[in-house]
Amino acid sequence: MNLGLSGKTAVVTGAGHGIGLAVVRALTAEGVQVLGGTRTMSGELEAATPHVVLADLATPDGPATLIRHALDRFGGVDLLVNNVGGGVKMASGFLDTDDETWQRAVELNLFSAVRATRAALPSLIERRGAIVNIGSVNARLPDPHLVHYSAAKAALAGLGKALAAEFGPRGVRVNTVSPGPVRTRIWTSPALAESLGTTPEEFVAKVPEMMGLTTGRMVEAEEVAAMVVLLLSGAVPSAVGADFAIDAGMAKGL
Repeated sequence: MNLGLSGKTAVVTGAGHGIGLAVVRALTAEGVQVLGGTRTMSGELEAATPHVVLADLATPDGPATLIRHALDRFGGVDLLVNNVGGGVKMASGFLDTDDETWQRAVELNLFSAVRATRAALPSLIERRGAIVNIGSVNARLPDPHLVHYSAAKAALAGLGKALAAEFGPRGVRVNTVSPGPVRTRIWTSPALAESLGTTPEEFVAKVPEMMGLTTGRMVEAEEVAAMVVLLLSGAVPSAVGADFAIDAGMAKGL
């Protein structure tokens, strides 16, 4: 599909694996020059784009460093995908969630996007660009075992709406895409399956029923990437300040 993105420049955070990697691949297929930000290099990312920066995006300086590399390399940024997230441990509940766990969740899932957006906005305004934040179904369906993650993703969705309201009139489109369970290494981890007394294949097969997925299957990273690329393009210019669920029907009626 030709979405008119050829020649544009993009920054994708958390690009080494999963959704981020799928977004990098989808954008490069549309002719976009993509700078991928990742804490650890992966062979898949290296094959997807020649432009990679190693940075810890949960640190105060990481996102700005990444954007600075993009500005130096490309001369400007048209598109920003704030994908980095997760990376938080489950807890038995609210009272078992300490300050360090809360801080890590907020730094990775919210402040990484705040800082990257702040650094990229001057260029995005100049180029009338677009931002997509990767949220989560947990923003709408908070999980007591992931209260810190759920709250951070809910804040991210609010950030997207506020940015859209402020910068939409200046030509910058901002939206959020909120996936449900995506079949990535988090879910296919042998360690996770072993802790539950099963195999990765058996566990993944059980997820749709356990989580009430209408489609009967987990979301694929490529599906999320397709939605992201569509929103970054000018194909749907009236999609502004929205939060699009791609959750296999998990959050029914919400």
